[in-house]
Amino acid sequence: MNILVVGPHPDDQELGMGGTITRLASQGHRVHLLDMCNGEPTPHGSPEAREQEWTAALRILDAGTGNVTRELLGLKNREIVHSIEARHKVAGVIRKHQAELVFLPYFEDAHPDHVATTRIVEDARFDAKLTKIDLPGDPIYPKRLVYYFATHLKIVAQPNFLIDISEQIDTKVESIRAYQTQFVIPQQNRVVIDWVKQLNGYMGSRIGVQYAEPFYVKEPLGLSSLEGLQV
Repeated sequence: MNILVVGPHPDDQELGMGGTITRLASQGHRVHLLDMCNGEPTPHGSPEAREQEWTAALRILDAGTGNVTRELLGLKNREIVHSIEARHKVAGVIRKHQAELVFLPYFEDAHPDHVATTRIVEDARFDAKLTKIDLPGDPIYPKRLVYYFATHLKIVAQPNFLIDISEQIDTKVESIRAYQTQFVIPQQNRVVIDWVKQLNGYMGSRIGVQYAEPFYVKEPLGLSSLEGLQV
């Protein structure tokens, strides 16, 4: 399956669903990460440093499978806005990658970039199916939009489903630590990794595993059997 994971900034995908990304890649799915912007400026970062970090994180998540790729859309950090131009840029990526499933940030957030990104991707899903439009690739309508949690609000995630990442938690943590300028050099941010791991531990306890990542969907999911359910 071709899967697109959209993040407002480099590191959002790792924080929200890094374990799931590496798990999907290990299962043979083709996972394309789309960063809306480069995340700069930040107090300790630079465009060059951030590129080195997201490249390192990509290698960690891919784990030698060759199934994880990454692309920078090139919008401006702190100024991402919902526009026709942005929608069409994302729709073009959806079409080029022929994404059957799209992951995007949860729609409630304190960060304007996150809120705008979610709106852009939601509308780009529709735009990607259009014919007689100047966009690259063939028309496609992704089957699902799945929301991951990497929010700046102090909310408790209320997911529809959870994915077991017990075997991938160390890879997820390593991919987050690849962002040295964000979570290692600034001492006050080091606790973020602990928070994320604690959240994944709690979510895992809800389905009887060590660690799990939460997800939300607006449209109902269908099951062909009950064999995959963990209770």
